[in-house]
Formats: sequence, C-alpha cells, structure tokens
Amino acid sequence: MLLGVDVGGTFTDAVLVVGGRVVSAKAPSTPADQSLGVLAAISAALERAGSSAAEVTAFCHGMTVATNALLEGRGVPTALVITEGFTDIVELGRQNRPELYRLCATRPAPLVGAQLRFPAPERMTPDGPLRALTEAECRALARRVAGAGVESVGVTLLHSYRHPEHELELRNALAEEAPDVHVSLSHEVVGTFREYERAATTEVDAALSPLLGRYLRRLEQRGATAGLPEPAIMQSNGGLIDVASAADHASWTVLSGPAGGAAGAAFAAVAAGAPDVLCFDMGGTSCDVCVVDGGEVREQSAGEIAGRPLALPMLAVHTVGAGGGSIAWRDPGGALRVGPRSAGADPGPACYGRGGTEATVTDANLMLGYLAADAPLAGGVALDRERAERAIATLAAELGLAPLDCAEGIIEVANAEMTRALRVVTVQRGVDPRRFALLAFGGAGPLHAAAIADQLGITRIVCPRASGVLAALGLVISPRRRDVQRSVFLSGPALSAAAVSAIVAELGERARRALGEPEAALGATYELRYRGQAFELAIRGSTTPALGELREAFEREHDDRYGYRDAEQKLELVTIRVSATVPGAELELTAAGAPPIQRGRRAATLAGAELELEVVRGAPSPGTEIAGPAVVELAEATLLVPPLWSGSVDEAGTIMLERPR
Repeated sequence: MLLGVDVGGTFTDAVLVVGGRVVSAKAPSTPADQSLGVLAAISAALERAGSSAAEVTAFCHGMTVATNALLEGRGVPTALVITEGFTDIVELGRQNRPELYRLCATRPAPLVGAQLRFPAPERMTPDGPLRALTEAECRALARRVAGAGVESVGVTLLHSYRHPEHELELRNALAEEAPDVHVSLSHEVVGTFREYERAATTEVDAALSPLLGRYLRRLEQRGATAGLPEPAIMQSNGGLIDVASAADHASWTVLSGPAGGAAGAAFAAVAAGAPDVLCFDMGGTSCDVCVVDGGEVREQSAGEIAGRPLALPMLAVHTVGAGGGSIAWRDPGGALRVGPRSAGADPGPACYGRGGTEATVTDANLMLGYLAADAPLAGGVALDRERAERAIATLAAELGLAPLDCAEGIIEVANAEMTRALRVVTVQRGVDPRRFALLAFGGAGPLHAAAIADQLGITRIVCPRASGVLAALGLVISPRRRDVQRSVFLSGPALSAAAVSAIVAELGERARRALGEPEAALGATYELRYRGQAFELAIRGSTTPALGELREAFEREHDDRYGYRDAEQKLELVTIRVSATVPGAELELTAAGAPPIQRGRRAATLAGAELELEVVRGAPSPGTEIAGPAVVELAEATLLVPPLWSGSVDEAGTIMLERPR
C-alpha cells in the first residue's frame, strides 16, 4: 500500500494506492502546523480504504513549508560568512532591474541583514588559495559567529565550487564553537560558479532549513506514533529524498508541491496516450503550469522564486496567484482584479461559511451554477450560495456592475491570468501551444480548462479521474533522486571524452553514495556554450558522451533557441550535473470499483446566456459519452464542458474532450 500526501494552500490531499485502485481524501490545510492537516487527510483516506497505517509500505510527501517561508521572506536568525570584500554580494545582486519600466520596483530584501554578514579572511582562486585561511583566523571567526546568537549559518566563499577546503574548515570550527547551529556550505548546496546566485541560494538554504527541519521532525514523530513509515520528501527537481537530507537543505524543496503535480500530470498524460500536454494545476490558492513533452516534464538548471534566484535544477513550473480561493477586488483605477491574495483554508471563500466575506473565484463558480450548493466539496466542505451571492453583490456595487456580470467578470479575469501563465511556458519560450492537449487538474482546474483552451487555440482536454488529487498521486510514482553538479570550464584540448567521463564517474559515485543506492541509474546533463558567451544551454546526454554528439545536440538546441549555429566557434563545457535515480512505483490505473453515476440538470449562466447543464455526478465508467453543456462532478474536482466540447471516458477513467477546429 503506497501513500502520497500533498499539502496545498487550501486543502491537503492524501492518496492510497493498492494495486491499480486509488483511494483518496482531502482535509483542510492547517497553515500553523501543516503536519496536523497531513495526519487528518491520511486518517480520512485510511478510513475510506478500510485499512490501517501499519499496512502502508511507503509514504511520500510534498509540502509548502519552504515555499511559504520564502514567499513571506521569513526565516530563522541567520548569519552569512562570505569572502572578505564580498559580504554585500546578495544585497548588490546584478545590474538588471526587476521590472524594466518601473524604476521604483525593488528586489526583495536579503534574508540576512548587514550586521550578520561576516567576512572570512581568505581568498581562493580557481587554481587554489591566494590567501590561506589559518586555523587561528578560522577559530576566531567561528567564535564571532557563535556569539551572534543565530540558529543557522550560510558559508559562501569564492571559488569553493572547485576548492571547498576553506568552507570545510569553517564547518569544523563552527561545529566546535556552536554545535547546535545549522550550517549550509555553498559547495554542497549548489556546487556551481556565479557567486551571486550561489550566495543567494545558500542564504535561502540556511535561513529556511531549521524551519523545515522542525516541521519534518514533528511530522515524522506524529507519523511514527500513528504507525506510518518515515516519509520521503519531494524535491524541486521531481525526485524524492530522505527526511534528513531534506531537513538539511530546504532550498532543494522550494517547489516540492508543484513538482508532485507535474509528476502526476506526466504519468496521467502517458497513461491516456497523450504524451504532449500543457499541465494546468489550479488549486485553492495558486495555479501551477508546465509543459510535458514526450511524456517528460521540462526541467531548468536554475530558477527564481519570489524574486530570489535559486541556482538549483528544478522542474520548469511557473506559478501565479490564481486559485479557487483567490480574492476578487477593485483596484484604485476602478478595474476588477483577482488575486494574488487568497482566502486560503481559513477562513476560506465566503461560500464556505467560515467567516470569509470577500468574493472569490469559488464564490463566482457557485453563483454561476458550475458548482452545486447541494454537492459538498471534497473534504466535507458544504457550500452556501447565499453567502457567495452577498459577497459578490458587495463587490459588484463597488464596481457598478450587476452581480451576475461581476461573477462572470471574476471568472474571465482569473482565466486571463492563468492563460498568461501558460503563455509564459509556451509562446514566450518558442513553443506552439496548439500542438498540445491541455491536462487540467487540481480541485478547480477542470472548471476553467475549456475557456483557457479556447483562448490558446487548444482543441483537446485531458481530465484524469484523480485530477483533484493528482499531485498526491504523482508523489507515489516519483523516483528517488539525488543530483550532484560541478562547474568545470573545459574547452579546447582540455575538453576530451576521457576528461568528461572521469568527472561524470566521480560525480555519479557521489550521487549514488548520497542516495544510499550503489546501483542507482545515472543520467548526465551538460551545460554548454560557445566560447565567450555569458550563459549556457543544458543538454542531456550519455554518461560516456561522444563529443561530436554533444556538439550536435548543443548546436541544434542553440539554433532552435536563437536562430543560428556556428560550426567554427569553440565550444565550452561549463557545468556537468549527474543524477542518480531509483524508479518509483509502477502503477496501472483502473476504472473499476466506482459506484454508478447519477444524472440530473441545473440552470447556469455561461458566456452571458442562461442555459441548462447536464449534471453527471460521480466517476463515469469507460466508454461513457459526454457532450456540453454539462458538468461532471468527480470526487475531488468538477469539470465544466461548454457547448461544442464533447468526448468520452477511456479505460483508466480519464475524460478526453475535443472541440472542432
């Protein structure tokens, strides 16, 4: 029995998989202590399955502890130790502005203030020490840091990605002078060059790791008391690691939640025979989008979260603040806006009846008839239509609109925001969205899928039966993974197959050792550029690459990205990244065991017109035909099928819709 639990901003989802059967449950998230919501969701799923915690053989977990702390700029008291003369590097950043046309826009403030940045009297070059760090200086520096009263220390020294000796000496000294303080070393957290991005990532890792560690220890203890196995934690790269490694390196888990959704989407897409999909995960608080091409989620070598760079491999997921709980409001110019502020799990949308009074996307969907007041949401949340109407009427009066027009406006504005997010990962990256299907999931995603597909020119929609808990399902089937990377700067005669293979072998051994799996499969990524360029392109390749094949793959990608290639230009291999992976569970989902569906009808407003929707309540069996206008009320999500859209259900219970071109 396999267990996956994903924590969202509004709901916590639990999935139990026994054979091909999926049993799921939701519970309201508990932001003050997410582990309480996790245990509540697990308890509900076990009760629904008629099982006990002792039967669970694997427990996989994705959460938002590090994400929320980073978004809020919150961390434990932290010190930074940086090479003398470079202590302000995180605050200085790079010369590019956050927004080109807003001169007043600023970057987020550093997590570590100037008074807690300590200069290290050392200087390392790419070839070795220029100024050695003596034992006496190292000890004195460690005592100064220990006297600052911090809980965590980040150490970022110049060129430590190649020569980590001074960082290791500092860790040993800090272990003696301040044994209870967490220490993050940049060569272990990141391992690549570019001192600003490495320092900023190490700062995030140091500030957030004690917070995450406390949460994971609580979860582990409560889980053990309940009889659950130790959880494996989802990383931003789409792979699972052990609790201790995650607690030591919170920066690796910043996209933990969205990564589970992307993994589940890729699995569902391949199972449905549609390996090329745009993934659209709309929950209660946010919307995550990504591209699955050929059954694999696109990755990136680094990213930016909440304005802070993270120089770590991660899935190429883009997030916007548009979810079912996103609050609609009137801006100073009198325009209707939606999000990014959310009603969250507490108090939630007005229709939840828990004290919320502001109109949200969920309230609009209820008022327009897409959700039913007599059909509780997953997690046992009952909907109150009158409260939704009051909240929307209040906003409508501020805007000078009729309440129904205001509700439709809320949906249109939210759809526009999510469409813009999908354009970021497609059109803005040279990808034509029309060649993909749209895979909609999350509790609210299928409600908005058709409208967004229409705006992008997409004619196919894929809605898995488990769409409301697909992120939790994705955790179950995700591999265990550990990445190790190093900047090598090889070009000319130094760039040889023998040199590359030797480095790959060394990094692969480190990755396997860190994963605790000596036989783990290895994969390699090579970041290459033409000599003299400022940035690289990541190319996947063999662990024993032929240089001709690497060059051809790089030039093909370069031509696709920038419109040209230069066969005469020298090539430079900047960074090598090796991943050790152990495959996740192999599942074959079935549609068996679902109770018969119920059919009915209800009035709704769609595109300004009053019409009657066919209501399909329950999980339709394989072969069931569905034609719009209709809504399909699945266990944890609702699918809206407008006129012109129609389709059927496949053998795994996935609903496949199409619209004429």
